[in-house]
Amino acid sequence: MGRVRGRGAVFVSLTALLACALAVAAGVGHAAEVIRVKDLGKLQGWRDNSLTGYGIVTGLAGTGDSPTNRVTRQALSNAFSQFNLTVTPDEVQSRNVAVVMVTAELPPFAREGDTLDVAVTSAGDARSLLGGSLLLTPLKAANGRVYALAQGAMSVGGYRYDANGNVVQKNHPTVGTIPAGATVEVGVGAQILHADQKITFVLADPDYTTASRIASAINAQLGSGLAQARDAEGIDIAVPDDRRSQLVKFIASIESVKVEPDRRARVVINERTGTVVSGGDVPISKVAISQGDLKISVATENTASQPIDVWRPGPGVRTAIVTNTRIDVTEPAGASYVAPRDTTVADLVQTLARLHIDTRDMIAILQAVKAAGALHADLVIQ
Repeated sequence: MGRVRGRGAVFVSLTALLACALAVAAGVGHAAEVIRVKDLGKLQGWRDNSLTGYGIVTGLAGTGDSPTNRVTRQALSNAFSQFNLTVTPDEVQSRNVAVVMVTAELPPFAREGDTLDVAVTSAGDARSLLGGSLLLTPLKAANGRVYALAQGAMSVGGYRYDANGNVVQKNHPTVGTIPAGATVEVGVGAQILHADQKITFVLADPDYTTASRIASAINAQLGSGLAQARDAEGIDIAVPDDRRSQLVKFIASIESVKVEPDRRARVVINERTGTVVSGGDVPISKVAISQGDLKISVATENTASQPIDVWRPGPGVRTAIVTNTRIDVTEPAGASYVAPRDTTVADLVQTLARLHIDTRDMIAILQAVKAAGALHADLVIQ
């Protein structure tokens, strides 16, 4: 084979390499995508628990709740009463205090002494929580039981300063966080094993085909008859008697099973940002597309007409305002495209881009193609 010389030859060689790379990439894209069962969902019973509390933030530099806020005065009076201080709500006049709502997430497995991140939000009319500290606040779950206690100095990612009617504000100064600000007082554990000695794997994206494939893969790798797809979302897995004492190891073996999930054709459109995301192999039937743009502009010009050659002005002689209106109609040639058979969304988008169709017009075209019954995918508009 002779030596390649000249710039043209080099360009041809690079083009050939690029074509080969695209062909390889296309082959990889159509190859089976094998994913761990762990990445497709979770076990039933594995869930976080929301905790909520009502507390008081102190130490504010005059940016707390106003003295007219009766809730704040009553809360501070109740806090003083716990230390044998008798202060009526009407006697509380501080602007350095704010009532807040405190929230946290309790993980599925939590033991006594574990710490949780805490979010603090103003519940009154405080202007800023910057520099404040949260007093000891019990955090309750939906059953009304206290599971954690929160307290500590807050971190606020903003500020607000006002004086003489001038206000300078950054971000949201009425929201703060306390990293590791809550301590778990009552431990919890997820109930994974059911009374019938089974566990249930729940798919994040319910699909009958994927559920059936997961059950078949588990039976092939861990034992015949262990798994059975209950519906499009859940797969029941029986735990053998000899594996119940090593349940963690058995669950880990289930999570490591690899399967090829079935993928539903879906096109996601965000009209606010002009974004279109879809699988490259989403099919489109043969369809004709014509896109045009009619532009009408109306321009109005106001000019003053002054009287000239008038030696003796009278009451009827004055300046006149003349309005001139111009209407321009522009109808450029619209782009046309006929999609052949075996066309995908990726092919259509690339063709529309070569026709210099902007993203928002592409969204309108995809919506029209879906309405025409030529787009064989779920159209999700955000």
